[in-house]
Amino acid sequence: MESNKAGFVSTDEYIATFPEDIQKILEELRGTIKAAAPGAEEKISYQMPAFALKGNLVYFAAFKNHIGFYPTSSGTEAFKKELSIYDGSKGTVRFPIDKPLPLKLISRIVKFRVAENLKKAGIKSGKRK
Repeated sequence: MESNKAGFVSTDEYIATFPEDIQKILEELRGTIKAAAPGAEEKISYQMPAFALKGNLVYFAAFKNHIGFYPTSSGTEAFKKELSIYDGSKGTVRFPIDKPLPLKLISRIVKFRVAENLKKAGIKSGKRK
């Protein structure tokens, strides 16, 4: 199901190249990421939708049998136990396209990545322990 179009300018453009059922999944994922990282900039990087805040946070993409979610190696490592039920590798998680996305887990991973980037940038996230 990989989109054949190259040179995406926006996430909207990327999502629009997929069938309606996949668009719905991608929009749900996009909304979850936006809610977890409200100050993040949406962009296209490596021809995939991405979010950045003081550096790259996460990427995502649709494929024939899965939704790829790329929270960097630190994001997958920090949530290794919860992500163990999904296929993936260092920095990559493959969510089956025929199963609901684990949106609460995705939100926690994105918030972790936000805090990580802000810490690296020397900015307090305001997150209480």
